[in-house]
Amino acid sequence: MMTIGVIGAGTMGNGIAEAAAQVGKVILVDIDQGRAEEGRRTIEKRLNRQVEKERIHAATKDEILGRITATGDLADLKDVDMVIEAALEDLEVKKELFASLGKICSADCILGTNTSALSITAIAAHVPKPERVVGIHFFNPVTIMKLVEMVRTPFTSQECLENVKAFIESLGKTAVLVEESPGFVVNRLLIPMINEAVFLLAEGVASAEDIDTAMHLGANHPMGPLALADLIGLDICLAIMETLHMELGDDKYRPAPLLRKMVRAGRLGRKTKNGFFAYN
Repeated sequence: MMTIGVIGAGTMGNGIAEAAAQVGKVILVDIDQGRAEEGRRTIEKRLNRQVEKERIHAATKDEILGRITATGDLADLKDVDMVIEAALEDLEVKKELFASLGKICSADCILGTNTSALSITAIAAHVPKPERVVGIHFFNPVTIMKLVEMVRTPFTSQECLENVKAFIESLGKTAVLVEESPGFVVNRLLIPMINEAVFLLAEGVASAEDIDTAMHLGANHPMGPLALADLIGLDICLAIMETLHMELGDDKYRPAPLLRKMVRAGRLGRKTKNGFFAYN
């Protein structure tokens, strides 16, 4: 059984940890023990709801949870087979983190990042044996969404890609291979659409409710773009738009001023109970 290190116990990190625990042992790391344990408790709550709804047995919940160890010490990843980083979406933070992983982990350990849009090549350049660095981009909610973008840098080896694809498929998910480019595939298409919906709202073209209803019923989207933005997190949407704008240099990727204003106000969507819609 493989051992997977997951860095970051927030929404994406604890979701990845829960998914990975279906097939291996997981070491869930955050900046301190308390945050890591909180991430593990969040997983336990989700699993408890699955038991209550009779979607899994209590024994299955105990088995999955028993495979997850929470820690605040990055050094605990020294013997893992694969690391998936889901920490702060900041390039300098990730460069520093991967430089540390390059020293801590074995030379054969696959080093993956769940970044939504940042340059994985820039991250890999800070790691000994950069051929083992790859994008492993899950989607929220991790335990439900079936797609994982597998992002190749100029360094990434074919062996690394084959091993990562096998891991993704063992989770019951589908991998798509993407050459590194800002936003990859999904966010390159999706986040500008959300950004345009914010422009429509700011210009008074339609209400938030009607914009979402139009895309739900008119384009058969399961969720309207503004509700989706709230689910993703408006801070994440803004960060991705800023990356697209900076990397591609085209003003069609200019973040909507209203989006920036809402992030400054701390109205980030579901995680703050208030975004384009209110959540109780």
